[in-house]
Amino acid sequence: MARPGAAKMSTMSKVFFDTNILIYAADKFDVRKQQISRKIIREAAVDGGGVVSTQVLQEFIVIATKKLGLSPLEAKEAAKSFLNFETVVVSPDLVFDAVDAMILNKVSFWDSLIVCAAAKAACEIVYTEDLNHGQQILHTTIVNPFVP
Repeated sequence: MARPGAAKMSTMSKVFFDTNILIYAADKFDVRKQQISRKIIREAAVDGGGVVSTQVLQEFIVIATKKLGLSPLEAKEAAKSFLNFETVVVSPDLVFDAVDAMILNKVSFWDSLIVCAAAKAACEIVYTEDLNHGQQILHTTIVNPFVP
């Protein structure tokens, strides 16, 4: 398998970004992860296949203010830059699907909600460092772009 961060996405390929990938793109403290995150986000923006969820946007604002030291308005503006991506709205049905996925896949509820949102949008890949690289859940492949 090719190095995930270096792989080119095919046109129409849909990829889901977990919050940690978006945070690293704004993080000035880890230049390597920042560069990799920015590269895959840029590729998805060009291809038109990027997807996030309302959960990811909410988490981004919280983490950007607490860990990156952005003001709430700065975090809001940064989060708005991801609105070029398709956004999956977390609905009650998605929450209940996440409970089932949590049980079946033995992962946290929040990670299950990410994967269920990605599956709802028919994403092939979920970019995250929170799950096992290469793992398949709900017809999506988990890719940690920071794995060497």
